[in-house]
Amino acid sequence: MKIEDTFRVDLPVEEAWRVLLDIERIAPCMPGAELQEVEGDEYRGVVKVKVGPITAQYKGAARLVEADADAHRAVIEASGRDTRGQGNASATVTMSLTSISSDSTEVSVDNDVTVTGKVAQFGRGVMADVSTKLLAQFVECLEAKVLGGAAPATNEPPPPVEPVDLLRTAGAPVLKRLVPAILLLAAVIVVVILLVR
Repeated sequence: MKIEDTFRVDLPVEEAWRVLLDIERIAPCMPGAELQEVEGDEYRGVVKVKVGPITAQYKGAARLVEADADAHRAVIEASGRDTRGQGNASATVTMSLTSISSDSTEVSVDNDVTVTGKVAQFGRGVMADVSTKLLAQFVECLEAKVLGGAAPATNEPPPPVEPVDLLRTAGAPVLKRLVPAILLLAAVIVVVILLVR
């Protein structure tokens, strides 16, 4: 499925290009993501996702497959697998930067995403809505912690990564899709209780 988004950063296009391709620097701003190791041009880590009381963890890697500095266009391929074997996800992300003014850049992000397993049940509409909200969280963090000039604490270990809470992030659309599953689960629990008695 295709998910497209745009955002703006208050940086000249050349500087925005350098910042956005510094994966190690911007990784802490990606909701639910933790960069664990870098080997050559491959970045490995985990993404944690929470739906109600259930937390899933996707372990995977991302690789910069194209970086055209003249056109300010980059392509990143990423893939991950649920650590409990409940599904997997892959994406090809194309990022294009356009200068708006001498100190402002628009970033277009085109995601071609494939998801299998339980997360796939939410469908394109919900996933696009979640993607937009997560991108907004990323940009807010980027502006505050990376572009705002806040120096990272070097002696302190980074705080544990909080999982992306899909119910809180997407709100009503996800909840509507989960209601049938929750009702089915409740019915199964009731039947089990009656059988045990």
